[in-house]
Amino acid sequence: MIITVILASIMAGAVFSLLHAIRVGDRPLEVFSKSAASVAFVALGFARWSAGDPVDTWMIAALTLCAVGDFCLLWDRSFDVGLIAFLLGHVAYVAGFTLALPIGGWPLLTLVPLVAAGAFASRWLWPHLGSKRMPIVIYLIVISIMVWGGLSTFLRGVLPWTAAVGAVLFYLSDLAVARHRFVRESFLNRAIGLPVYFSGQILLAMTVGAG
Repeated sequence: MIITVILASIMAGAVFSLLHAIRVGDRPLEVFSKSAASVAFVALGFARWSAGDPVDTWMIAALTLCAVGDFCLLWDRSFDVGLIAFLLGHVAYVAGFTLALPIGGWPLLTLVPLVAAGAFASRWLWPHLGSKRMPIVIYLIVISIMVWGGLSTFLRGVLPWTAAVGAVLFYLSDLAVARHRFVRESFLNRAIGLPVYFSGQILLAMTVGAG
């Protein structure tokens, strides 16, 4: 419990510093703050990790891949690498959720709003994506499955609420990234998306060891 509070506090401070750095254009502080925030949620996952638990192992893999994605997204030239890292991170979360609860036990009704949300997001982003249309649509499908898994494991009582809420926040933060990258650059995208993203990741890290 104490380590969770300490690392969550470090992450919160790093996110505040990150937003300040972006606002004032302090590039070195931005790189340091984002890296510190990512290291905090990965460290929390490892602190809670049971090495013999395959669900925990996949969750740790997902957290680590997302931290790699965070680092890559700091530069435009490595954006595509970051996108791949995040895609693999979502796949790792799906693997963890599937091991916790086989996909046959995931409620189909939970999938309905996710399909609707994915269709809306695809329609919204489509005119702005250019050559990245198909990769982004595939990405949307994968993150929707990830959220479905997080919600399902919670609703079936297999994993705690942190899995569901963390997955939903991760999804919402990806929409903020997409808006900033493809629709309209704005500090507001960062001011909303980054706290939502890191909150989602710390909650997913808190899921480790709770199954």
